[in-house]
Amino acid sequence: MTRYSALRSSVLCFDICTACLLLVCTLAAATIAAALAFAPDKGKFKILVSGQPTGTEEFSLSANGGNWIARGNAEIQTPQGAAHVTGNLELRPDGAPVRYEWNMQGAKKAASTIVFNGATANVELRMEGARPYSQQFTFNSDHVVVLDNNMYDQYAILARLYDWDKKGAQTFSVIVPQEMTPGSVTVESLGKQDTGSGAKLEQLRVKTEDIEISLFLDGQHLVRIVSPSANAEIIRE
Repeated sequence: MTRYSALRSSVLCFDICTACLLLVCTLAAATIAAALAFAPDKGKFKILVSGQPTGTEEFSLSANGGNWIARGNAEIQTPQGAAHVTGNLELRPDGAPVRYEWNMQGAKKAASTIVFNGATANVELRMEGARPYSQQFTFNSDHVVVLDNNMYDQYAILARLYDWDKKGAQTFSVIVPQEMTPGSVTVESLGKQDTGSGAKLEQLRVKTEDIEISLFLDGQHLVRIVSPSANAEIIRE
């Protein structure tokens, strides 16, 4: 083989290998994107405490340009009277939060805006009769999970971020906006459970330092949340 032929053969092999590598990377990226892709959803949760109805949350998940918006609208009965809470969470396609806004109307009025920039969250809190308050939180990962009070649809997002192929216990950084509390949450699949009605649902155990709750899912749909310590149950209608 001449030097020219050998060089041409080497270049051809390099081109083929490069093309194969690009194809593998493209397929891997497509697989990851497909695994994390959200789907439009809409529904209503009924909130029960000690078996008694104490509120509802209407929710939706919809595309907004290249991102997704999760909206929650809750009516809650509290010892101080009825409270109306709304939460709008903007997410990137990979589930990383971009912006979150919540508003509470009731015995007390408050609102907050959180802007996420990588692993940093900048919070601005506004409360009736008080000066606006700002605080910054830094997390260990860009993939911060927002789990706000009475916004139960956000647990469906947590379930979507869980790696179902890997299984096992997985830990996420978390923030509870209405309490201005950062922390972490551990999620673990307990497999399919018989609900007693003939249907089997996937169960996820969610644990923090203070509480443990169970999520029950039918495919990608969150249909039930159980919190034994609060004697609370949230059911999708």
